[in-house]
Amino acid sequence: MGGSAMRHRGRAALIAVALAAALAACGQGSGRGSGAPAAAPGGSPAAGGPAAQAAPVAALRAVDRRTGRAGSARVEGTTVLGAEMSTRVKGTVAWGDGVTGALDITYTGGTMADTLDQAGAGSTIRARYLHDAYYADMGDGFAGRTGGKRWIRYGYADLSRLLGPSGEAMRDQMQKTAPDQGVKALLASGEVKRAGRAKIRGVATTHYSGTIDVAALTERDSALGPAELKAFKAQLTAAGITTETVDIWVDGHDLLVKKTERGQLRTGEYSATVFYADYGTKVSAAAPPAADTVDFTDLVKASASTPPPAG
Repeated sequence: MGGSAMRHRGRAALIAVALAAALAACGQGSGRGSGAPAAAPGGSPAAGGPAAQAAPVAALRAVDRRTGRAGSARVEGTTVLGAEMSTRVKGTVAWGDGVTGALDITYTGGTMADTLDQAGAGSTIRARYLHDAYYADMGDGFAGRTGGKRWIRYGYADLSRLLGPSGEAMRDQMQKTAPDQGVKALLASGEVKRAGRAKIRGVATTHYSGTIDVAALTERDSALGPAELKAFKAQLTAAGITTETVDIWVDGHDLLVKKTERGQLRTGEYSATVFYADYGTKVSAAAPPAADTVDFTDLVKASASTPPPAG
């Protein structure tokens, strides 16, 4: 494949990072516990449920507990990672025994959009996230260069082995990202506050806000236990996050309706906004047919076996 193999490998690695970022943004919401009442037709009830009436920390702990019993949700959002990429995401995500989901990710700007165009993938990628791997539908242009195979498979076990420390961090992020991370971030801050009420897409909500300085997180100030705080700090550090401001809006059933994150990475600023709805929705995330799939490891092997250009 010559230089084409090298280009496929480089672009595939960049796309792996982009897909990880998309899932991380969507997966950091909170969900409805199995005992939470379903939203009434036309939207959730007015703000002021049990958690909303409590002090902020107690309220968020209630939301966090529900997340542990939640199953799935429909998500929609946007993410901006500096000049690297901006995206719109829409789909369904399930959690519990790891994170699974099916997302349509549209790249609206940044260098990532250019990379996808060069790979023949177009601006929108269908992604499927399973327990052992995730898959990206690269479109007809990519399939024309790979014998008709339009999907790339990224095995979690392969990421750290082939991409080094960045792959290890990506694997952990994909496998350990939980839907309650936005809530945990506020609990970890030690300075969470109730910031008023607002209607979000017609739903009455209570707004909570807090800012996290990862280096300054301490057990004394945090509402998380020592082990949980240590794990949370490690996750943020692995993702390159140094500071982060998190805002969440919770409805009268103590369910997350909206979450925003703004922060500083080692490589620049980022922001993400996600809306949550239809808790308990069915999530279909099956692996595509093997005949339509090329493994990322095969792209790596092909590029490694290609001699460098003469001269």
